[in-house]
Amino acid sequence: MGARTRKFIGLFGILAFLGAYVVAATVIADFLPDNRLVELAYFVIAGTFWFIPILPLITWMNRGR
Repeated sequence: MGARTRKFIGLFGILAFLGAYVVAATVIADFLPDNRLVELAYFVIAGTFWFIPILPLITWMNRGR
């Protein structure tokens, strides 16, 4: 499989993951206590570490350059 094909497939994989991640993060946020500090900490963590599950996909996309 060529690099362009892998990147094209990876693009849709990333978009699908991010869409699901946003939905999951907001659903989980509904169950948090009604405290601004807790919500801030949750969204800082959720907004910072979204890339960790995507790293294997990005590595696969860049293989064979």
